[in-house]
Amino acid sequence: MNPKVVLDQFHPLVASWFEEQVGQPTDLQQEAWPRIASGEHLLITAPTGSGKTLAAFLWALNQLITGGWPTGVTSVLYISPLRALNYDIQRNLLSPLDELRQTFEKAGEHFPAIHVLTRSGDTPPSDRRQMLRHPPEILISTPESLNLLLSSMGGRSILNNISTVILDEIHSVYGTKRGVYLMTAVDRLVGLCNEFQRIALSATIQPMEKVAEFVAGFRMVGDPDNPQYTPRPVSLIRSGAKKQYDLSVYFPLGTLHQEERDSVWNPLVVELKRIVTRNRSTLIFVNSRRLCEMLTLMINQGEEEPMAYAHHGSLSLEIRSEVERKLKAGDLRAIVATNSLELGIDIGALDEVVLVQSPFSISSSIQRVGRSGHKVNEVSRGALFSTHSIDVLEAAVLAHAIMTHDIESSKTVSCPLDVLAQVIVSMVGVDTWDIDRLYGTLRAS
Repeated sequence: MNPKVVLDQFHPLVASWFEEQVGQPTDLQQEAWPRIASGEHLLITAPTGSGKTLAAFLWALNQLITGGWPTGVTSVLYISPLRALNYDIQRNLLSPLDELRQTFEKAGEHFPAIHVLTRSGDTPPSDRRQMLRHPPEILISTPESLNLLLSSMGGRSILNNISTVILDEIHSVYGTKRGVYLMTAVDRLVGLCNEFQRIALSATIQPMEKVAEFVAGFRMVGDPDNPQYTPRPVSLIRSGAKKQYDLSVYFPLGTLHQEERDSVWNPLVVELKRIVTRNRSTLIFVNSRRLCEMLTLMINQGEEEPMAYAHHGSLSLEIRSEVERKLKAGDLRAIVATNSLELGIDIGALDEVVLVQSPFSISSSIQRVGRSGHKVNEVSRGALFSTHSIDVLEAAVLAHAIMTHDIESSKTVSCPLDVLAQVIVSMVGVDTWDIDRLYGTLRAS
């Protein structure tokens, strides 16, 4: 479709802002926006840096700006599996909203108040109470916090006007109990606000058809005492863009004839320091918090100023945010991280990503390497460092799989009865249920 025709669907000032600040729509955005505007449910998959998040959000912003959706209530619900990603999304929405506001004000047109708030385990109690009194137009949350909102009358009161639900990084919860917990909560929303649009996003997911069924759930129709179930149609959008990679596999030479278990780390740290020194910004991924702290310490030993900071889920929000800010501002050369930085958090342009030991999946490896060259048409540079001979073989196979985007298939969890028990307790805690009606409602997931 002609990019100009695609942008004509938006308010002229929204379209002009996009052209001035972003440029031309990607192939993904050109295909997605007409379908989003028509209300279709979507599963969108594309390489990192293809504009998936903006594809999902821009039509919602347009609707809020033009009055297509009401303000003063929560119309957009965004769910991601990481609290750190949620705060990043909030920051990345506030900036374009401010630019759009200035664009409208210069043109002498009204721009409504649009608030973007996060609700997670990091949210202070005072902010949670304020949120109940004045719901944000865009609410950003996690699977667990969404379930907590559904488990209280106050939380449910801000979820009864949802127009669209955006499920980001769906691959990271599909095939896990968190995914089941998330989708039962999404399906429970239907009882509060009727049907709404579902948009799921992922850079790496297989098989798409099964994931689409997972996102869709079922419409419950007919007699409530004898309901019929119809699967929601979910359209699949695959970006035609091909991600380019520049990958290397390393095995530190100093470890070849050494048998001591810890002897690998000294020569490896020498190589890591060499990479960090030659780059402006480097992200080093490891598979455990213990290794994250150890490598950070070893990289910084003997240096006048720290070359790297650690980043993992056990650190406070304030520390994680400061580490991200320093790297993005150019005040820090490297971060050593677990999967806490795997899912698209904006830490600025990265020169190179290093994977110390092979990640546990191909999709995770693609996510990590894709953090460098994160913009459209940029090349992602990555180095895979092995720490033992078997890992060398795994890294070689992994590098080929990354280059060819040969992602492994995932499966949903079968009969997670512990999750079911949690959901039932939540549902009966806020409503009185006929047991057959409760059973019928649960079957919609």
